[in-house]
Amino acid sequence: ETEPLTSKKDVSDCSKGEDCKENGLLVRNPKSALRLVEDGNKVHPSQGDKGEAAQISNGYSGVQSSVPCNGEVEDAQGTAPAATTTTTTTTSTTCGAEAQQQLMELEDRETWSKKIDFLLSVIGYAVDLGNVWRFPYICYQNGGGAFLIPYTIMAIFGGIPLFYMELALGQYHRNGCISIWRKICPIFKGIGFAICIIDLYVASYYNTIMAWAFYYLISSFTAELPWTSCTNPWNTGNCTNYFSKDNVSWSLHSTSPAEEFYTRQVLQVHRSNGLDDLGGISWQLTLCLLLIFTIVYFSIWKGVKTSGKVVWVTATFPYIILFILLVRGATLPGAWRGVLYYLKPDWQKLLATEVWVDAAAQIFFSLGPGFGVLLAYASYNKFHNNCYQDALVTSTVNCLTSFVSGFVIFTVLGYMAEMRNEDVSEVAKDTGPSLLFITYAEAIANMPASTFFAIIFFLMLLTLGLDSTFAGLEGVITGVLDEFPHVWGKRRELFVLGLTIVCFLGSLATLTFGGAYVVKLFEEYATGPAVLTVVFLEAVAVSWFYGITQFCNDVKEMLGSAPGWYWRVCWVAISPLFLLFVTCSFLSSPPELRLFDYDYPYWTTVVGYCIGTSSIIFIPIYMVYRLVITPGTLKERILKSITPETATEIPFGDIRMNAV
Repeated sequence: ETEPLTSKKDVSDCSKGEDCKENGLLVRNPKSALRLVEDGNKVHPSQGDKGEAAQISNGYSGVQSSVPCNGEVEDAQGTAPAATTTTTTTTSTTCGAEAQQQLMELEDRETWSKKIDFLLSVIGYAVDLGNVWRFPYICYQNGGGAFLIPYTIMAIFGGIPLFYMELALGQYHRNGCISIWRKICPIFKGIGFAICIIDLYVASYYNTIMAWAFYYLISSFTAELPWTSCTNPWNTGNCTNYFSKDNVSWSLHSTSPAEEFYTRQVLQVHRSNGLDDLGGISWQLTLCLLLIFTIVYFSIWKGVKTSGKVVWVTATFPYIILFILLVRGATLPGAWRGVLYYLKPDWQKLLATEVWVDAAAQIFFSLGPGFGVLLAYASYNKFHNNCYQDALVTSTVNCLTSFVSGFVIFTVLGYMAEMRNEDVSEVAKDTGPSLLFITYAEAIANMPASTFFAIIFFLMLLTLGLDSTFAGLEGVITGVLDEFPHVWGKRRELFVLGLTIVCFLGSLATLTFGGAYVVKLFEEYATGPAVLTVVFLEAVAVSWFYGITQFCNDVKEMLGSAPGWYWRVCWVAISPLFLLFVTCSFLSSPPELRLFDYDYPYWTTVVGYCIGTSSIIFIPIYMVYRLVITPGTLKERILKSITPETATEIPFGDIRMNAV
């Protein structure tokens, strides 16, 4: 309907009454499009038609045109055959980098080699270390089996609709987290920059946890695992090995060999006094992290064609190991005690608000919208791929994996309670990474064939973390490459190299002797409230500014049928309220952080909020910047800023048509 920026001849050169094809775009005859052009004039905010201008916020009305370099749309006069004057809107020539960006969008975008590559990549991203340690702990802490009720409700009305929305947005507009806002609501483009900053924060601490797992993996290649005895140089007088054949009493100050190996050999936290004195950098962990980033770089440097193959291993291997560990755990003495503790329902817990907050937070961070990953991965799909089915399959697999992981963990905790002659609640005090690196590692060390089970367990942790890292960095890479194709479009390998180096350097603080304290701080503050805010604004921008009707029409163009009323209600009202509920709950009661014997000082809360704010501050900054550079009155500036700049091209066989 509009002349493409790459067209070398005027549309009027087409034969009378016929359509013509130029540069892969279907261009209709000007006379047949005259009514649309006239409609385009009516909705332009400069015409002062309030009723029609209101349609702009609901997607594409009339003729879409690119905003030229000066941000203005010119009016030219055309003469109709009947000697009447008709005002038509013409697009100024876009200059410099913007023209080149449009040109590259017209080129064929890279796609997944196979549909299964996409599914495994999304599953690998959604199923990460948090599924193994966070869900089981949250579940037994919040009522056991009763927790599954709020968890399921939050998944149905909050998590899955947001997951589906991001997949549909990415697949339809075929852009990363930054440039996609040109096609939705330009004033919210700051969301894309905020997402990139959040992803960099995650990469700075998440990979350090994998470095710990890698250290354990290397240490496992021995006949006797080093965390089975108290005779090592790093052990203290409090070390108590209750698995030994001697009669050993467990006292209040007793520590297990696994705990001392984790805290004194791997982390070496005893050499740090806290966040105000982190100490030196552990060269062992630095080498482990360097090797991990090397693996990450060569897995994603060529794009989804290579990462789509790597996930065949990193996404499937954990399920094989989980099955082996589940069978092994079920045969251990006392396993039934752990399962009973895991699933025994406490119905009174459902009356507590914090249980519902935990359920909402768990499903949200488990599925992972808001990190730009789903937008990036879906943008490499074929246009008519069934993203609705993909959303249901991958989210269901993710939730089931979390549930099954609980059995893997709690059968072992039941075994530990049996061996210690304690209640399961006493054994299950460890949370977060400590649950894996202390409690589970200790249980493995005292099983038959302990070396074999230790190797496969820590390999599983590595593969769980790797594909999540692939995804997080791909969200940044796709976002930046789509936004600056004229700079990085042909230099992906160089950009990925620079990005991995930046992430490695940003991780140095977490590699110090007090690095575990930094990891805990970033985990609680850098991502939580920031991502919740990002997805809340994203849902509002799509449902209320772009327009739920327009968005559903986009889905219909891809899938052949529009989403039903359930999805519409969730996107417009329930999901935003769901996000607002979790965000307000978090902000009203910030977590009191404690790790090992270290209580975080009050000033760390302020630092944490500053870290979280440093990413989402880009959203209001860009809004102000956008309004300042846009010409016109305040009303015209706002209307132009919430109007999509460019049309999304819809594949139609070998032809690409502009969506109007």
